[in-house]
Amino acid sequence: MTMLQGFRIALHALRLNPLRSFLTMLGIVIGVASIVTVFAIGAGAQLRLQEQIRSIGANVLMITPGAVYQGGVRLKEGTKLTMTESDVQAILEQIPEIQAAAGSIAGTAQVIHESKNWNTTINGTTTGHFMVRDWQLASGRYFSGAEEAGAGKVVILGSTVAHELFAPGDDPIGAQIRIMKVPLEVVGVLDRKGPSQDDVAFVPLTTAKLRFLGSASGINRDSVAYIIAKVAADGQMAGARSEIESLLRQRHRIPGGQEDDFKVQDPAAAMEAQQGAIRTVALLLVAIASVSLLVGGISIMNVMIVSVTERTREIGIRRALGGRMRDIRLQFLCEALVLCLLGGAIGVVGGVTLSMTVARMAGWITSIDGEAIALALAFSIVTGLIFGFYPAHKASKLSPIEALKTE
Repeated sequence: MTMLQGFRIALHALRLNPLRSFLTMLGIVIGVASIVTVFAIGAGAQLRLQEQIRSIGANVLMITPGAVYQGGVRLKEGTKLTMTESDVQAILEQIPEIQAAAGSIAGTAQVIHESKNWNTTINGTTTGHFMVRDWQLASGRYFSGAEEAGAGKVVILGSTVAHELFAPGDDPIGAQIRIMKVPLEVVGVLDRKGPSQDDVAFVPLTTAKLRFLGSASGINRDSVAYIIAKVAADGQMAGARSEIESLLRQRHRIPGGQEDDFKVQDPAAAMEAQQGAIRTVALLLVAIASVSLLVGGISIMNVMIVSVTERTREIGIRRALGGRMRDIRLQFLCEALVLCLLGGAIGVVGGVTLSMTVARMAGWITSIDGEAIALALAFSIVTGLIFGFYPAHKASKLSPIEALKTE
């Protein structure tokens, strides 16, 4: 008997008991669907983190406000802006490992162009911000020194904002838009950095303080919400971080033993660590989901053993008519494989559907990888071979004489 004949006989046998066949493969369906879903969600989370790491730029340090003491009371981090433009200048001048640095403040506002409007992040910064993040222009130019010093009414748009405000084919450069009733000229449009990064409009830092965000709590003429700095080489990150901490403690007059009023972070390293944690959790969830395949395999083995018992006389007749032991073994092994393959196929469809549903409802990114689907199907095939072999072997060992005596 050939393998193709074995599969045909197996399909015919399974069609005789469709409900029992479906319930038998249910464990495989659940296991494969779980593996595909976990892989899709985990891969999507890793893609989002990779996008964020790329968007930050290479060798970037971020300095943010830390906890401060006011009247003897410790205020939580970020309550008061402790960083200033003077700190940015000191970092650039006194730390040779730093190639570029920029201070920024940010808020949200409605951006309007003619009849179109879009709510986005307004980031007040300097041209150094784009150098730190390796953010190139798709068209136009960066801010000039005069515009940064004189609170120029100019704006650089992220690609998402440009897409929402201007029709395809329209050139945003030179166009007038309004932010909080202030007219601004579009002087640049940035290249794409990723969906979570492109929804932003940049204005000069002085413009943001004077016209948009200056009334926000804690912002004065010299304050910035955070500083980003670009280190010349990856091997200099630790040294540059230490020098920044020492410089800022000195500038902020922080006594020895007192907590810093700032935090120096390596966001890319933190995200890479988070990515490793996500990968570990995903593998753990896959291991848990694999238990369903084990349960499904045991269920298949039990049902196949029952099937062998029910069809003992049929086996005896086949053996008496010249059927070989390997033909009997192949027949029952094919039945186990068909159960697992059908269960795997249904599980893949269910897993893809579930991951897409979760992504739509929760707003997550999912990535359905062909390797994950192939791995899940391979697991189901191996399960069929392992748990189907014993019943098939048992059937092939039946004596034709004893089998024909069975009623």
